[in-house]
Amino acid sequence: MTQRVPELVPLTPGGRRVLDAASTLFYERGIHAVGVDTIAEAAGVTKKTLYDRFGSKEALVVSYLQHRDARWRDHVAAELARVPEPGPDRVLAIFDAAISWSDENSPKGCSAINARAEIGAGNDDHPVFPEVSRQKIWLLEVFEELCAEAGMRDPRATAQAMMLLYEGAIVTVGMATFTEPFAIARTWAAALLTQD
Repeated sequence: MTQRVPELVPLTPGGRRVLDAASTLFYERGIHAVGVDTIAEAAGVTKKTLYDRFGSKEALVVSYLQHRDARWRDHVAAELARVPEPGPDRVLAIFDAAISWSDENSPKGCSAINARAEIGAGNDDHPVFPEVSRQKIWLLEVFEELCAEAGMRDPRATAQAMMLLYEGAIVTVGMATFTEPFAIARTWAAALLTQD
């Protein structure tokens, strides 16, 4: 798809343990609730190792988001490979990917949205913000590309509608407002795509 994920720096075994521990802790407890001492202890490394590998907690948070995003993109690519022909079903494959990803990987909603919300207003220079924007722009571009391939009259507007349904569903997952939000979003996405 159009926008590439940043080149992920190869990790040493200690760096991998730090990232794995941080990823679990950040997603389950929140970024602010988890200190570097807790991460280092969970990873079985020293704080020095953590800082040597990542430089700062902020850089570790960005790495956490980038690695989750890379896994999500691989999952999306695999789902799209199952529907190789352009058309509405290929657009809907993004929702199918979200359905199969969500329960195991995102029971608390989107890690990027959660990170953005947790950092909060007044921190516009925080390195999490451009990372979250990059991820969301990528998905919008994927939707637009798929809608164009499917022959939609206005691929951009249709992609924006798909993105709203997708984002609403992932927030609903995190809020546990009702069950199966991605299945519901997929149903409405299918209805919109057939009206075009």
